[in-house]
Amino acid sequence: MSPSSARPPGPQRADPAPGGTAGSGAFDGHFATAPDGDPWPGALDAAVPDEGPLSPEQALRWLLARLDAGEPWYAALLRVIARWVAPSETIGGQRYAYLIGGEAFDWLLLAQRLLDATGDRIPEAEREALLRFGVTPEGEDEEAFARGIGPAKHRAHLNFQYGVVVEEALLLATEQELRKAGRLSNDADLDAYRWVYGRPLEELRTLFRHDSGLELGSRVSLGDLREFTYWCSKYRVQSGEPERVASDTRKALRLLSEMESRRGRTAARDPEARPGAPLIDDAGETPGSAEPRRPGGNGRRAPRPDRRRGAAPSGPRAR
Repeated sequence: MSPSSARPPGPQRADPAPGGTAGSGAFDGHFATAPDGDPWPGALDAAVPDEGPLSPEQALRWLLARLDAGEPWYAALLRVIARWVAPSETIGGQRYAYLIGGEAFDWLLLAQRLLDATGDRIPEAEREALLRFGVTPEGEDEEAFARGIGPAKHRAHLNFQYGVVVEEALLLATEQELRKAGRLSNDADLDAYRWVYGRPLEELRTLFRHDSGLELGSRVSLGDLREFTYWCSKYRVQSGEPERVASDTRKALRLLSEMESRRGRTAARDPEARPGAPLIDDAGETPGSAEPRRPGGNGRRAPRPDRRRGAAPSGPRAR
């Protein structure tokens, strides 16, 4: 079962954060794990502080208490994410990796994990609208999202958008180009990696193992695959010619924009489908749309510009 389909009732173990990794400041102060079978002894009786970092168990207690007190669920969700410090969890034998490479935050995976534990406190339609389509319940915008989770986690979220989402789109776009040109072999993945990074996949895996200490076997978890994708993104930027890096990034953004356009057309034909993000072109513009930008991207959305780094992906949009 993949993390996206798991429905955990609660935490089993919080995994420690990578020590001293750049960009992990939003996850500092993590809670150490107890031996398997005895997670967080005494945690169920521990008081939940009003401020400061929360263990996963404390975070769930705090979120459920706020929802039961009538706080709007999206605001409560952002507040608890801001205080969350565990970079990953192991639940029912499944590892949930929220912090990739010590720098890139998959906020939507954490949001799903938290919302799955809320039972019927949140309307199912609103929950699915956020997790599947990035639609917020009350028109909250990108600025509200950034304030809600805090600057450190928001920077880590942008790292995820650039280093994972855009990189995945680049590999897919390259595969499509090679197929159209009739240059694919029997293994499209191998061809795409060699074309984008200038090295065969096995060589990249060896370099990744040397740098990270992670071994990618024949079966790779979603978390490990994203670790590898993020490493590949950094390798491409560090080793590639600047003009090629910029060109490849634009290629990925164009594909993401096209995917959003197709999603919008599908939603228009299906009255039951929730709308996706507004179409955003590879310059980051939103043609003909006056809607607020979506807060906090779900890692599967079209990018937007950011003056510090060129073009940075946006997040879920307002309804």
